Amino acid sequence: MMAAFPMYFFIGNLAFLEIWFTSSTSTKLLVILSSGRRTISVGRCFAQSSFYFALGAVEFSLLVVMSFDRYVALCQPLRYAAIMKHQLCIQLVAAVWVMGFTFLIYRLVLLSQLTFCGLNKIQHFFCDNTPLFQLSCSDVTLLWKTESIFILFIVLSSLCLTLASYTSIFFCILQMPAASARRKAFATCSSHLTTLAIVYGSCIALYAPSSGHASLETNSIVALLNTVLYPFLNPFIYSLRNKAVMLALKEAMARATAQLFP
Repeated sequence: MMAAFPMYFFIGNLAFLEIWFTSSTSTKLLVILSSGRRTISVGRCFAQSSFYFALGAVEFSLLVVMSFDRYVALCQPLRYAAIMKHQLCIQLVAAVWVMGFTFLIYRLVLLSQLTFCGLNKIQHFFCDNTPLFQLSCSDVTLLWKTESIFILFIVLSSLCLTLASYTSIFFCILQMPAASARRKAFATCSSHLTTLAIVYGSCIALYAPSSGHASLETNSIVALLNTVLYPFLNPFIYSLRNKAVMLALKEAMARATAQLFP
């Protein structure tokens, strides 16, 4: 149980993060769909945009920490308990959240310098960069460059660190003598790799095009998948490969079936 603490601790933090990440955009979307109220104040729009990007930065960083945890578990199994101590796990997660909220403050200050005029109609279901910057009467050239550099730094730095961890993991797995051990090691990483593919794929689809010239309709669809569908799939990605979770699910389904068809 002690050895499993870091893995479940990080997954628990990822689940907590996904709740906030989804709530940052979907709450307003649900209000729009249920009441038809399509307006949002400038302050709330800035807050929504800032939380969205700050929590996104936290997610990328947390995935790096989780890849390091998988590296230690597979490549340094005898030293895993000694390296991934409770204190280190808490410090890593705390650093990730502090960095994210530092980014939150930075974005709020940056967005507060924008001015708006004319018909302020956002062609999106939340205050994303592209529709928000296009509405501004200010010169957003510098802002676009600053945002692009920051997003690129977060994505590329986290991707490089994750690739470094998984490159080491790959070579460690290849050195395992038994085929069953190799299959088990690959299965251990499959959930995390699936999450990485979805997160980085959606981010590249949304923010890779330069200067925000991507189709707003395409951005809206990808953003909807990223903020609603992906967090919904995450519990299945991580839980359905866990034997204890599967056993509990089967028992719950058996009880429900017995109650419905006594």
